[in-house]
Amino acid sequence: MNTITARAVRLSAKAVDAASIQARVEMRAVRRASDTDALVEIHAAAVNPSDVKAALGMMPYAVFPRTPGRDFAGLVIEGPAAIVGTWVFGSSGDLGIRRDGTHATHLVVEAAALVEKPAAMRIEEAAGIGVPFVTAQEGYRRAGQPKPGETVVIMGLNGKVGQAAAQIATWRGARVIGVVRKPEPYAGHASGPIDIIDSSAGDTAERVRKLTDGKGADIVFNTVGDPYFEAAHKSLAVLGRQILISAVDKIVQFNIFEFYRGRHTYVGIDTLALSSIATGDVLRELLPGFADGHLMPFPIGPQAIYPLADAGKAYRAVLGAARDRIVLSPPSA
Repeated sequence: MNTITARAVRLSAKAVDAASIQARVEMRAVRRASDTDALVEIHAAAVNPSDVKAALGMMPYAVFPRTPGRDFAGLVIEGPAAIVGTWVFGSSGDLGIRRDGTHATHLVVEAAALVEKPAAMRIEEAAGIGVPFVTAQEGYRRAGQPKPGETVVIMGLNGKVGQAAAQIATWRGARVIGVVRKPEPYAGHASGPIDIIDSSAGDTAERVRKLTDGKGADIVFNTVGDPYFEAAHKSLAVLGRQILISAVDKIVQFNIFEFYRGRHTYVGIDTLALSSIATGDVLRELLPGFADGHLMPFPIGPQAIYPLADAGKAYRAVLGAARDRIVLSPPSA
């Protein structure tokens, strides 16, 4: 097993604010620990909000010093013979948080975590799939996959997880109603029409009921949390499920009577709890959708690609709620 000298972003300690994030690029020795590991030459690595939040100390289990980054795409240069020379992508709940991550030129990761990149997909696009699509798919895995004839309401439609959730739901044949906070169209890809509700223009739950002839939603994918919690609760059909992945304020009130009379289910999703291998398993479930065009990666424009040396700027762009899917390109560092 060879030792590679890699360039890697290093965070020595948590930062007090975005301007204080010291994302220095250092030389690091990288070596596989076992025959079941792979050494990947990273060609693109997405920057997620969770990467930046961890840098700010908002995740108590994040260790320092470390290299951030959960999502990646690149070339296997060492590992099991069957995958050496294969272009792959992947993501993880522990990379970049509890162990060194993907914002580097090379990564050691379990070979079983790697997903072969579709040939037609650009490397930057593959790197951008990770966390948003894993979060959306894991939500549906836990709550029940959307079915033809069902209605899925997505709170926070135009966020990256919201767009991934819309893609998967329309791929599965469900009707999608998207909730946005201001007048705007759907910004992403879908395999069917999407109805839009502007939450600033009236009662969201009332609009959902009207659009569903009074039934309500079979699934509400709440990507925002408590700001939409009551509207989501009131939008649910009998036997409806609400998926929750985020929160602004941690404490909410809800009507327990309506909850049990409606036989509702609430599902909490934390992809940080998924190992690299478990995350790879989730991504592999989505490959048929990407292969047949029902699912599409997020477009990655040149303005959204940063060299490794500008990782600090990339982190601040993500923290500033950039609409672009931000990606680091290590070879250009």
